[in-house]
Amino acid sequence: MFARRVAPVTLSLAQGAIAQQSRNAASLKALKARMRSFENMKKITKSMKMVAAAKLKHDERRMQMAQPFVLPVKELFARLPCEDKSGAVTFFGMCSDKGLCGGVNTQVAKSCRLGMGEEEGKGNVAKYMGIGAKGTAALKRLFGDRFTVSFEECAKVAWSFAAASLVAEKIAATNPHRLKVVSNKYKSVVAYDTVGADTVTMDQALTMDRAEFSKAMDVYSFEPSIYEVWNDLHEFYYASVVHGAYLEGAVSEQSSRMNAMESASKNANEMLEKIGLQYNRARQA
Repeated sequence: MFARRVAPVTLSLAQGAIAQQSRNAASLKALKARMRSFENMKKITKSMKMVAAAKLKHDERRMQMAQPFVLPVKELFARLPCEDKSGAVTFFGMCSDKGLCGGVNTQVAKSCRLGMGEEEGKGNVAKYMGIGAKGTAALKRLFGDRFTVSFEECAKVAWSFAAASLVAEKIAATNPHRLKVVSNKYKSVVAYDTVGADTVTMDQALTMDRAEFSKAMDVYSFEPSIYEVWNDLHEFYYASVVHGAYLEGAVSEQSSRMNAMESASKNANEMLEKIGLQYNRARQA
């Protein structure tokens, strides 16, 4: 009589133990899969950090080599008197085609968006030109009708002054009344600033006071005269500004990507440790 009563209880306990083991096995399998996923993520982000560090050295060297050619031209045009006049303005955003580099592209797009909104609030016409697919994607939805020209996939070939000259030709062809170049200025491996630099346009140079213009330029000698070479010199100035801004943006991008991948590797390692602790507890339960 007692045997008949105990048998069903024993059977139910055995079935419960089997079900518990099955649940533990399923949870262990899921945790193991998550651990492998985070291990792979950690390997990928660590490799991307090493690649970004190698590219950073190369881009930084190219930037330093270009500075002696870019800075004198910018200093020459910086001597011209700059007046804050109203009128149509073109924002030139310097972004990249790739992501996973922190807020490099987001800050440039945000600065252009706020700047265009501010200018339109004053009653001025705002247009956009830019380099990089990320800047186009960030601004296309709200400011698609303000786009003049955009350049994408520039990183597929090595950047050179010839590429900057092609961009400068497009800028000169649009003949902007005012031009503001928004880019990232490299400071160090862990810091950069997003700046909007006012650029002297051909239209501004033509409407400039002749006495002030001569006073700024008479310290230099031009052969032939400055009025004969001015258009070519101004296109060279556009190309120099674009070339220098692109190289500084590339260095800022690689430094930001290196820091972002380092943070991602740390986060993946922390998650791996937490899941490993959960796995060990479930295995010993």
